[in-house]
Amino acid sequence: MRRRLVFALICLAALGAVAKAAYTFNLKDLVGVVGGGIVVKTLAEPIDKFINEVTLNRGVKSDQPTKVVPIVSLGSGLFVGAAQVSGPAKAVAATKAVARIETTFQGRIRVDILVPIDSENPLERFRRVQGVGVSAIIDVKI
Repeated sequence: MRRRLVFALICLAALGAVAKAAYTFNLKDLVGVVGGGIVVKTLAEPIDKFINEVTLNRGVKSDQPTKVVPIVSLGSGLFVGAAQVSGPAKAVAATKAVARIETTFQGRIRVDILVPIDSENPLERFRRVQGVGVSAIIDVKI
């Protein structure tokens, strides 16, 4: 009986901590990021074709394969976006996302470093995909 009471108290304490964390987290941010990621994946091919048409019409088309992938921010705040990458076919195929590393130079100049990577989850692990460049940035309004 005493074990059940202790177990119940531990469960209630854990539930309270989870509820507090869920309450303080902005649900709109979560829905925006998840929904934005789905939008990027769903519209990647049409967006890629659109960018390629625009660059062709302006006389600056890429001669290398292109692909649209999500941008994963590694700084403060939650952002949803996408990037078109271009490079050798094998390297473009290996690119799963673009990591955006946000920092400042000398405390006053904002710097966004864009790195094509081989994973959609840079918190897990990732490697830079060599030979691939970012040719366009796409922002999704949420």
